[in-house]
Amino acid sequence: MATEFAEEHRGGDFSPIEPTLHGGPDYGRFVEAVRTLQDHARAADAPDEVITEAADLIEKASKLLSPFYANEWSSPSGRRMDLPNRGSVLGIPADYHKTEDGRIAGTAQFRRFHLGRNGAVHGGCIAQLFDSLLGYTAFRLTRSLYQRTAFLHVDCRKIVPIETKLLVDSGVDHVDGGKMFIAGRLLDGETVLAEANALFVKLNPGQP
Repeated sequence: MATEFAEEHRGGDFSPIEPTLHGGPDYGRFVEAVRTLQDHARAADAPDEVITEAADLIEKASKLLSPFYANEWSSPSGRRMDLPNRGSVLGIPADYHKTEDGRIAGTAQFRRFHLGRNGAVHGGCIAQLFDSLLGYTAFRLTRSLYQRTAFLHVDCRKIVPIETKLLVDSGVDHVDGGKMFIAGRLLDGETVLAEANALFVKLNPGQP
């Protein structure tokens, strides 16, 4: 049913994800290599000739991949359910699970690529993490397959450090028809670094 629905409305709605193994056994290594390259791009203060060589190699890799450009329904990115973050480069590296008391908990770790300044994570990346976390919470705890973010409010309480394993915690505040009000926290141990609350709106079949 999910496959038929996706084929009928593909590109015109919030179709379900179809798992795939495209990309093969090295796709996880590929994603991690891209992430590490992003980290080096933010961190490297290399000699001119090294930057030139790196640019040549990156352009070569891009040229290698360009003939295989695929739409979002065909690319394995975001559809490799066997990999962390479903094999997506976009998401903040994180691991979530449902707790026995009906909430979502887990870990997240921002990398050098997410640096804002002075060792602190860029505020936009914190919002990105919460959008992912709270969206996952809405899906997992309310069994809503299709939703969009209506609003996301983030309160930054303390500096969020890069390259540190942090904790996340979230749950459903309440549901009002098609409206799902979700809240969550980002913590370093027991210290709350940031909090967020969001409204997600359930979509009808075929709705973009």
